Amino acid sequence: MPEEQGRSEERQEHKEEGKDRTKEAELKKKQQNEMSDSIEESIVYWQGKDVVVPEFEKLKQTFKYVMGLGESFDVNFREMTFGGRHTGLLFVTGLTKDTALTEIFERLSYINPREMNADAAQDFFEYYIPHIQVNKYTELSKIILQVMSGMSAFFIEGEETALVIDTRSYPTRSPEEPSLERVVRGSRDGFTETLLTNVSLVRRRLHDPGFKLELLQVGRRTKTDVCIAYIDDIVDKVQVDSIREKIEKVNLDGIPLADKQLEEAIINKGWNPYPLVRYSERPDSVASHLLEGRVVVFVDTSPSVMIMPTTFFDLCQHAEENRQTPFMGTYLRLVRFIGIFASLFLLPLWMLFVIDPSLKPVGMEFIGPQDSVKLPIIVQFLIVELGIDLMRMAAVHTPTPLASAMGLIAAILVGDVAVKTGLFVNEVLLYMAFAAIGMFATPSYELGLANRIIRLLLLVLVAAFKAPGLIIGTTVIILALTLHRSYNSSYLWPFIPFNAKAMMETFIRSPLLASKKRPSFNKPRDNTRQPLKKK
Repeated sequence: MPEEQGRSEERQEHKEEGKDRTKEAELKKKQQNEMSDSIEESIVYWQGKDVVVPEFEKLKQTFKYVMGLGESFDVNFREMTFGGRHTGLLFVTGLTKDTALTEIFERLSYINPREMNADAAQDFFEYYIPHIQVNKYTELSKIILQVMSGMSAFFIEGEETALVIDTRSYPTRSPEEPSLERVVRGSRDGFTETLLTNVSLVRRRLHDPGFKLELLQVGRRTKTDVCIAYIDDIVDKVQVDSIREKIEKVNLDGIPLADKQLEEAIINKGWNPYPLVRYSERPDSVASHLLEGRVVVFVDTSPSVMIMPTTFFDLCQHAEENRQTPFMGTYLRLVRFIGIFASLFLLPLWMLFVIDPSLKPVGMEFIGPQDSVKLPIIVQFLIVELGIDLMRMAAVHTPTPLASAMGLIAAILVGDVAVKTGLFVNEVLLYMAFAAIGMFATPSYELGLANRIIRLLLLVLVAAFKAPGLIIGTTVIILALTLHRSYNSSYLWPFIPFNAKAMMETFIRSPLLASKKRPSFNKPRDNTRQPLKKK
C-alpha cells in the first residue's frame, strides 16, 4: 500500500509538472504572438479588460507580460501589509524618489487594523497616505502609464481601485546658459531636459493668471508629454485649437527625438529646408514671445521649445539686441542682417562678376582672380563649402582640448597650402570666410543651414546660366518662401504682404515705450502692450 500510494503521488506530481510546462509553453506562445500597439491593447490582450483586478496573482501576471515585472530589473512590486490589508506598490526604481516612499511606508505602518473600514482604498486616500498629489484610478492602462513616467501605484488586494502617488524624481541638470543664444548682459538660466523645470522657468517670469498650460501625450509607445503654452486673453484661439488638433492627430509609435520629430509630424512635413518654428533655449525670450501672442510648445526631454508662428525676419533677431540701448540694438540688428544677406548673395555675385567681367561696376575692376588656377571657380566653391561643413561636423565631435588644434590644422594645411599649390584662389577663401561668418551670425541654427543650401543652389545656377540664373533663382526662392506658410501666416511678413511700419521695426529696434501694440502677424485678441491714455 505505501508503495502504491508513493507511485500514485509521483504520477500526480508528474501530471502537475506536465500541466505547468504546457501552461508555460502556451503563455510563451501567446507572448510571441502579441502585436499590441498600445498599453490599452496589451492589457486587454492579457486579462480581457482594462481594469484593476482584485487578485494580486492576476495583477502580477499582467505586470509581467505588459511591463516586464521580474524581467526588467528596475520594475518592482513591493508587497506589504498595512492595517491588516495586503497591499502592493508598483514603481520604477530609477524614476522614483525613495525618500518619499519611505516616509509614506513609515506612516502606514502605524495603522491599526480596527480603524480600517470596508472601503480600504478610500481610507488610504483620505486619511493615511501623507502626500500632496494622490489620485484614484480604476483603468489599469492609466496606472501603468503613470508608473512608467515615474509615479508609484498603490494596490490593495480585494479592491478594484488603485492610488497613484506622484513620487517622480528624474535625472536632471541645473539650468545653464544656452550655448546658441548667449548674451553679454542678461539671465544665464536656460531650459533643461525636464518639462516641469522648463515650465517653471517661464512661469517665474509670467505671473499672469491667463498663462495657460495644456498637457498632451504623443506616441503610442513613448507617451511623451507635450505642453501647449499661451496667454489666454492675448493669443488667437483659432491658432491654439489648430495646433492642439494637429498634435492630437499625430499617430506614431513615439517621438524619442522630442521637439524636432514633433515639428516634422505637425508642421514641416515636406522637403523645404526653411524652419517653420523658432527654437529657443531662453526662458526670457519665450516669455517675451508669449506676451506678443505666440503659442509655445514644450516637449519633455528637450532643452529647447518651439515658438509658433514665426517668420524669416523673426528668425534673424536675437535677444542681445533687446539687452542694449535702442541705438546699439539697431546697430547690432543691422550688422546681423548684413551678415545674413551677405552669406546668401555675396558668393554668387562675386562669381557672376568673375564669369562675366562686363557686369562689374565702374571702379571695381580689381574683383576676380589675378592669376590662372587649375580648378574652375565653381569647383573651388563647392570643395570649400564641403570642407567647411566637414570642419563644422568635426568640431562637434572633437573633444574640447583638441578643437583648437583641429582649427589650426584646417587653417594652415587646408587653406594656406591649397593656395600656394595653385588649387585655390585667395579671394575664394576670403569670400567663403565672410559667408561662413554670416551663417554663424544667424541666430537660428536651422535658418543658417537652410541659407547655406540656397547659397549652393545660387552658385550652381550662376555657373550654369550667369546673370539670368541669379535673377531667376532669387525670384523662385522668394516666391517659394512667399507660398510657404507658418500656420496660415505669411513666412515673409512684413515684406510680403508689405507692412511699412512693421518692416521698419524689423530693422530698427524701437524704444520699449514706443512699442505700444503687439505685432499684427500673431493676430492677437488684445493688441495693446500699454494701457490707453484716458481722455
